[in-house]
Amino acid sequence: MKVSEYLKQKRDEGPLHLSLIDPQKTDAGEAERIGRELMDLGTDAFLVGGSLGVDQREAEEVVKKLKSSGAPVIIFPGDVNNVVRGADAILFMSLLNSDSVYHIIGAQVQGAILVKKYHLEPLPTGYIIIGYGGAAGYVGRARPIPLDQPYIAVAYAMAAEMLGMKYIYLEAGSGSPQSVPPEIVRAVKKNLEEAFLIVGGGIRTPDAAKLIVEAGADMIVTGNILEKDLGAAKDIIRAIKRK
Repeated sequence: MKVSEYLKQKRDEGPLHLSLIDPQKTDAGEAERIGRELMDLGTDAFLVGGSLGVDQREAEEVVKKLKSSGAPVIIFPGDVNNVVRGADAILFMSLLNSDSVYHIIGAQVQGAILVKKYHLEPLPTGYIIIGYGGAAGYVGRARPIPLDQPYIAVAYAMAAEMLGMKYIYLEAGSGSPQSVPPEIVRAVKKNLEEAFLIVGGGIRTPDAAKLIVEAGADMIVTGNILEKDLGAAKDIIRAIKRK
């Protein structure tokens, strides 16, 4: 089954939880252990990637170990060097509110050759930085959308879907002091036709996750919390699944 079909099937059952593993922070051995535990907790798929310092060989090893869990492994590329063999799919992303042509389309042109070579299923994704932005926003030279301006996020998301992108990713940034506000999530979801809405960054509590899925998110991504407290991750997954 294609990853896109798997995600659609899962979405029909309810909101999804995606676990983000950064190969620069988590080695292959840890990834294997964490992957098994997260599968037991109910995560639906793994994202692998980071904004800085990702080594291709290490990333491939992390992908290989996570694959043994049985869940789909999806590349979450911070740059072309994040595109590695062995994964099932890739969020083929354009950072839409970047000032850099490279992050809007240049990296994608370079990466397309590798995506085809490695037989990765591309998941066309409009990536939009909200508020804090973190390393992804800084490295990607984004102009983060202000937290009190949901209509700007709506316009970007609508444009992405009209351009044929099937996934819209609202990103507050890794380690963000605040997640994407539910008001922005709600406004974006209301104006999408069929695209999946993914929300990540700064989601540290079950209450925050619950508010975001209630606002319309199809998928919640957590990363930093996995490295610090799997118990908290368990509570977040439960909150999502009980929507």
